Amino acid sequence: MKPIKLNVKTKLHDYPILIGSNLIKNLNLYLNKNSIIFNKCLLIIDKKVPNKMISKITKSLQKKEISKFIFTANEKNKSIKYVNKILQVLLNKNFSRQDCVITIGGGITGDVGAFVASLYKRGLNFINIPTTLLSQVDSSIGGKTGVNTKEGKNLIGSFYQPKMVVSDTEFLKSLSRREIICGYGEILKHSLILNKNFFKYLNKNSTKILNLQNPFIEKAILESCKIKKIIVQKDEHEKSIRKILNFGHTFAHAFEASLGYSKKLNHGEAVILGISTALKFSYSLKLIKFNDFNDIIKHIYNLKLPSNIKNYFSINDLNKILNFMYKDKKNVSKKVNLILIRKIGSTLINNEYGGSKIKKFLKSELTD
Repeated sequence: MKPIKLNVKTKLHDYPILIGSNLIKNLNLYLNKNSIIFNKCLLIIDKKVPNKMISKITKSLQKKEISKFIFTANEKNKSIKYVNKILQVLLNKNFSRQDCVITIGGGITGDVGAFVASLYKRGLNFINIPTTLLSQVDSSIGGKTGVNTKEGKNLIGSFYQPKMVVSDTEFLKSLSRREIICGYGEILKHSLILNKNFFKYLNKNSTKILNLQNPFIEKAILESCKIKKIIVQKDEHEKSIRKILNFGHTFAHAFEASLGYSKKLNHGEAVILGISTALKFSYSLKLIKFNDFNDIIKHIYNLKLPSNIKNYFSINDLNKILNFMYKDKKNVSKKVNLILIRKIGSTLINNEYGGSKIKKFLKSELTD
């Protein structure tokens, strides 16, 4: 089946996103069609990816000199330590700038691999094969790379665009329901920040999407990628409109860090919880009208998505959450910079709030 192709235009270069089923068996064909030429490649592979899928990739690349780095993808390993380990592999094997790093995994694997590619000899070819729904609709598009530190999430990183993104929906069949829901959170976010019609589509077809039914899952991925593409092309380095992609994320990153990046709340779930929290904060400030607020809340509740911070935190966690919000990289002053929503399809950027207002709101969420 011929893939759906979406072209992303950036200052560094243009690159295609290919979306479809069983694409990886023809990976070498797509490389040639897009004039991506290299002799050696390092596959950075999330160890959760099924071996049969890796075999399809290596078979397609059989004329290349292939090295592998098996990566245990979690937030704690998204670190400088592992970046250095991968860089050492490239150095030991004397990769040139014309060679290639190919990441095969979710957003963590893609972020680490892209960061490595941006650093090695000041940049070598990078191809992203996202294997989770979350990474196919979000982190694989836009060129953000980064690692975590004990001070917070993604505080060290760069912008580095891939040569190609291959989103093969066959990978999604190996995911748990929990992981599918994580990806759906970003799809929902994209609809809320820019496209009310897409939100209506999700409202009508969410069950089919979560069950990975075609053509619904492919359309959801495509429309989500289109929204992110529009935003990234307008603002590659997050100076203005790209900030809307952070809707819910300031809360989400603080939630994750407060729990020490534990399995209790993974990144996608944290984003959904952050979206719900930012939505409620927007409503408390009378920024969004009840009808739109209610439509979104009903959608989240009906799908049983994470929506109540009391299920994860107690009042004793309040100061810890606030401290991580103050450390967020989007802040430019002593206040917390939040992306808020005024109606479905429209957001507000550069809203700065003092800790007392946010603390009062979170306290009410944790005690009511």
